[in-house]
Amino acid sequence: MGRLRQKGNAGAAKAYVTRSIAIKKLQCSLADFRRLCILKGIFPREPKSRKRANKGSSAPTSFYYAKDIAYLAHEPVLKKLREHKAFAKKLSRALGRGEWSSAKSLEENKPVYKLDHIIKERYPTFIDALRDIDDALCMIFLFASLPSNPRIPPSLVENCSRLAAEWQLYIMRSHSLRKAFLSIKGVYYQAEVMDQTITWLVPYQFTQNIPVDVDVRVMLTFLELYQTLLGFVFFKLYTDVGLVYPPPLDAKRDESAAGVGAYLLQEASQKSDKPAVTKVKVVEVEGRQVSGRDVYKTIKNIASSSPNADDMDVDAPTIENNFGETEEEFIVQPSKSDAEMASSLPTLQSLKALPQSINTSLFAPYTFWLSRETSRPIFEFLVRSFGGKIGWPASSGGGSPLDESDDSITHVIIDRPVIEQPSETDEQRELRLKRRYVQPQWVVDSINAGKILLEAPYAQGQSLPPHLSPFGEYEGAYDPAELANEELAADEDESEIEGEDVEIEDADIENEALQAVATAATEDSATLRAAELAAEAAGIDPSTFEKEVAKSRRKSKKSSSNGVDEAETDMNKMMMSNKQKKLYEKVKHSQDKRNLERSKLEEKKKNLHKQKRKLGQTS
Repeated sequence: MGRLRQKGNAGAAKAYVTRSIAIKKLQCSLADFRRLCILKGIFPREPKSRKRANKGSSAPTSFYYAKDIAYLAHEPVLKKLREHKAFAKKLSRALGRGEWSSAKSLEENKPVYKLDHIIKERYPTFIDALRDIDDALCMIFLFASLPSNPRIPPSLVENCSRLAAEWQLYIMRSHSLRKAFLSIKGVYYQAEVMDQTITWLVPYQFTQNIPVDVDVRVMLTFLELYQTLLGFVFFKLYTDVGLVYPPPLDAKRDESAAGVGAYLLQEASQKSDKPAVTKVKVVEVEGRQVSGRDVYKTIKNIASSSPNADDMDVDAPTIENNFGETEEEFIVQPSKSDAEMASSLPTLQSLKALPQSINTSLFAPYTFWLSRETSRPIFEFLVRSFGGKIGWPASSGGGSPLDESDDSITHVIIDRPVIEQPSETDEQRELRLKRRYVQPQWVVDSINAGKILLEAPYAQGQSLPPHLSPFGEYEGAYDPAELANEELAADEDESEIEGEDVEIEDADIENEALQAVATAATEDSATLRAAELAAEAAGIDPSTFEKEVAKSRRKSKKSSSNGVDEAETDMNKMMMSNKQKKLYEKVKHSQDKRNLERSKLEEKKKNLHKQKRKLGQTS
């Protein structure tokens, strides 16, 4: 007789645990359970059958893997949370009794947990951590712009501002910025660090208010994890490029609102003047000291010796040269299966010799001056990331390396209308003619284009061209430049049609001829010949007739192809499963939604173009 199976001890009922059971098992509060799940990266799961997972109950609840909850039970942070709960009880009891000395000693020995081990668990390698800092950067820049309140202490905002400045300093120093986009939400940046694409959002410098319906406690838990993660990442990035981390802060510059200029980048050699001594492993063999370099040299001598090397003495010679002083070249081994593939294998030297496609010193020959109405943190970061020099007035903050009267200034970033200055002196006029006044969008569009664009469309007071997102858009997205070319072709067609309409006087004869053309395009050659004779009798130009024939044929082909495509799609859908059909319908719905948005934008653009053309004709 087989073993009897009891209900609830196998299958989904054992693999999943509800949230209430998990909290009872861990013996913690709901807030602490949420904090643990956020820190450890554990999230609710959806079982195939909620009724089976909940042991026959259909009540709505959240499910977690039982293995995840068992994993949380051995977490050191959970132990610290329990100690903090006991500490809070002892502290409140001491304060209630008036035992101030014991309360002070309790406060000094307050239990504090660290998240270093969690970072090492969740991100085994540095590349894994680098791939996951997009959300961390967005959160850091968000809290750096928030005002302090009882829920957000000033020290937290200050720490977020420091981390944001350290990231910007590294990007400017390494010239890693690739793209930027000025959106309604804020400024999107994209950088490439160690072959990893990192995108983050920086809000504009407006007064931010925290909505009432936002749970700040959850965000603060995420922020706690992100601060520790970014500390690890920034230390590695700074030390790899030979910089001291954290960069020291100049208090005087910070008081004068210097921004990122208040932090000083120092080389690691400046911090420690002692030369680094490389440790060489030395082993005593038969009374002699033999190092790893000696062993390496001996092996190379044996490999390069003749076949009669058995009689030679292989004593380890003393080595004066440094180990690994010369790099060995990569030797391509011939492939037995494909000789052509082996000959085209890329090596490290060939990859280093490839030219860089991105111009990281785009603004190096230019010097910029920021007008007081432009955002200094945004454009200081953009210009310095691409090798340019920039200055700003004292009203935008201290620490400007340039003065407004500096002769080296080539561009002025200004965002105000053109105003005539009757009291302008000759020197001021000469200085103004030397410089080029551009609107802020020119800087961002030049970065996204990878080249210096013409300043005329972005000149002061000009209506700006459309500012498009440089990030990967879907195929067939709305493109104003492409639409402009189509409008030019449409204008030519409309002008031709208008000229032809003037020549044709009789509207009834024209309609009959057009109907004959439409029928002739879809029928045989005899009908087409009859339509040609009818059009010639009506006095229609042969070129107009041929154009109408081509149009009708295109319409008929399009309708027939659509019918064939629909038939093939229906046959393919018959072979799909229900799950595949639902997925296909979702994809089609998203495509139709995008096409509808594109058609709306194109129609709006066409209407604006027609209005401009009518105004130009009337004027």
